[in-house]
Amino acid sequence: MKKKNPWFVFFWIMLFIIVFMLINSSKQRGQEVDLEYSQFKQYIKAKSVSKVVVSPDFIRGQFRDTDGVLKKFKTIPMDDPNLIKDMEDNNVLEFSSAQRNGWLAPILLNWGPIILLILFWLWMMKGMAGGSKQAMSFGKAKAKLAGNNAATKVTFKDVAGCNEAKEELQEIIEFLKDPAKFQKLGGKIPKGVLLFGSPGTGKTLLAKAVAGEAGVPFFSSSGSEFVEMFVGVGASRVRDLFDKGRKSAPCLLFVDEIDAVGRHRFAGIGGGHDEREQTLNQLLVEMDGFDTKEGVILIAATNRPDVLDPALLRPGRFDRQVVVPSPDLKDREEILTVHSRKVALGDDVNLNVIARRTPGFVGADLANLVNEAALLAARHGQKSVSMKNMEEAIDRIIAGPQRKSRLMSDKEKKIIAYHEAGHALVAKLLPFADPVHKVSIVPRGPALGYTLQLPEQDKYLTSKTELLDRLSILFGGRVAEEVVFSEITTGAQNDIAKATEIATRMVTEFGMSDKVGTISLQKPNQEVFLGRDISNSDRHSGKTSEIVDEEIKNIIDGAKEKAGTLIKENMITLNKIVDYLLERENLTGQDIDKIIKGEQLTPITEEKNVKEDKNGTSETLDVLLDKDVIKKEILGGNIQSEKV
Repeated sequence: MKKKNPWFVFFWIMLFIIVFMLINSSKQRGQEVDLEYSQFKQYIKAKSVSKVVVSPDFIRGQFRDTDGVLKKFKTIPMDDPNLIKDMEDNNVLEFSSAQRNGWLAPILLNWGPIILLILFWLWMMKGMAGGSKQAMSFGKAKAKLAGNNAATKVTFKDVAGCNEAKEELQEIIEFLKDPAKFQKLGGKIPKGVLLFGSPGTGKTLLAKAVAGEAGVPFFSSSGSEFVEMFVGVGASRVRDLFDKGRKSAPCLLFVDEIDAVGRHRFAGIGGGHDEREQTLNQLLVEMDGFDTKEGVILIAATNRPDVLDPALLRPGRFDRQVVVPSPDLKDREEILTVHSRKVALGDDVNLNVIARRTPGFVGADLANLVNEAALLAARHGQKSVSMKNMEEAIDRIIAGPQRKSRLMSDKEKKIIAYHEAGHALVAKLLPFADPVHKVSIVPRGPALGYTLQLPEQDKYLTSKTELLDRLSILFGGRVAEEVVFSEITTGAQNDIAKATEIATRMVTEFGMSDKVGTISLQKPNQEVFLGRDISNSDRHSGKTSEIVDEEIKNIIDGAKEKAGTLIKENMITLNKIVDYLLERENLTGQDIDKIIKGEQLTPITEEKNVKEDKNGTSETLDVLLDKDVIKKEILGGNIQSEKV
C-alpha cells in the first residue's frame, strides 16, 4: 500500500482548523455591533444594556437600541475605574470578566493565510521532488519478479505436451542448477533461447516452468513495455533489465512478444533511427556484452519469427530457437487432463474422445473448452460435467453459441436444410473426404447452419485428390440450392471464398496445375511495409496471370460440376436428409450413413432418453451415440458455414 505524504496530511488538517476558526470568527463579527466606548457608557446610563463581559482586549454584551431591538455589541475597553459602579447603578443584571484568549487562536486568525501558504509551498516542493524521481524512473525496466514459493511455482508437470521443447530446454535447467558441469569442459550455454509457435501453444508457461524447475528468479516483461513516446527510454529499460539480471544471477529474463521491438531495422520509407530501433540496438549490445558465466539467460517468445531482425537471431545472441508446435492427439489428451484436474467430470466423459474431436486446438483453446463445459454444467444445475457439456462446448468454440432467438421463415429454413444436406451428401459420397461428424441447421454465431467434418487423424500433408474433393464439398450446398430451387442465395458466400483460396494456392503455391507447372507464383511472405510493397513488383507476366486465372476457374468449375453430378444422381437421398433435418435440426454422421443405406431413423420421441446420475440429476439426450462407435470415429475440423 502506498504511504501518504505527511506534509499532505498536515496541510489539510491545518487548512480545516484555520477555515473553521475563520468562519466562526466571521460569524461572530457579523452578529456584533461595534460601539464607541462613549456610546457604550451612554447605553448603560440609558439602562439599555442587559449583559456585559469584560476581557483584556474587548468588552462584549447585549443592549437594546432606540427601536427596542436586542443586539450584541463589542467595544474596546478603557481605563475606567467607575465602570462597575455605573453598571450596578443602572441595573445591568449580568456582568463578568473573561481571561485573555490563548496565543494560538490569534496567531491562526492573523497569520493563518501565511501559514497556509508556507505549508502549500512545502507540499508542492515535496511533490516536485517525487515527480523528479518518477521522471527518472521512466528509464527503469518494468519487469516483474515472479515468486518462487510453492503456491506460484510452475514446473514441467504443469506443462502437458511439448516434449521436444522440454528436451531442448533441459540443458538450460541443468546449467542454472550446476554451471560448473559445463564450464569445466569449456562448453558455453546459449545466451538466448527463442520460443516461437502459434498463439496459445504455451510459450509463456514453458518459460515459467524452466524457471520453476531451475529454482532461480524469473523476471518477466513484454516487448511493448520497452518502447515509450520519450526518446531513449526503451534503451534505458533494456540496460536496467540486464542490470537486474546480473544482480540476481543466476536468473532467467523473459521477454514476451519480442517482435514488438525486434522487427527488421530500416524497413519502410524514411530514416530508420527511431525509438524502437534504438531499443533493438541496445538489446543487441546487451546480449553481446554479458557473459554466460554470469548465469543470466534471456528467453524470448513470439509467434512471428519471420519479422525478427537477422542480427537478433545469429549465434551468440539467440543461439537456440525452439519450436512450440500445436499439440497432436496425445498432447491434447494430456493438456485436457491437466486442465480438468480441478473440474468434477462425469463418468461418461472420455478425454481421449474429446482430444480426437479437437484437431487444431492449442492449449489455450483446450483450457477454454474445459471452462466452457464447466460453465454449461453449472448453468443447468448439474453436479458434474457430462460428455454432452463437452460436445456443446466444442460446438460453441468452433461455430459459436446457439442463436435460438433467431426466427426464420419456413422457406429460409428449407433452403438452409438443402444447403447443409448438399454438403453432407457430397462429403459422404466422395472417397477421400473427411468423415461427416455432424450436420445442423441451428444457427450458431454468424452461421445459419454448419456441416462438421472430422478427419481420421492429425494430418500434415494433403494430396491433390483430397483438395479437389474438398472443393466439391464446398460447392455441394450451392449446387443443391440451384437444383432444387432453380435459384441461388447469398448463403454460399463463405464457401466460395474458401474454394477460391484453395484453388488459388493449388495453382500458385502447390504446383498442382499442368498448364502453369511446378513453379511458385506467390509473393514471399514479407512484412507489410510501404517501401517494400512499392519496390516489390509482380514476379510473373500478364500472360501468365491470364493462365493462372483460367486454371483457377477450371478447377472450381470442375469441382462444382462433380458436386452437381453427385447431387442429381442422389436426389431421393438428399430429400430424405432434408426431411430429417427439418424434423430434428441436428443429424450425426451415423444418421447420414443410415439414410444413405435406406434405413429408417428411430422416431425422435423414442430416441430421447433420460439418464439419472449418481446425485439424482436428470439429463435429456436428444442424440445418443454409442461410446464404442465414438471411440472408433476419428475426428477433426472442417466446418462449412453459411453467412448472410
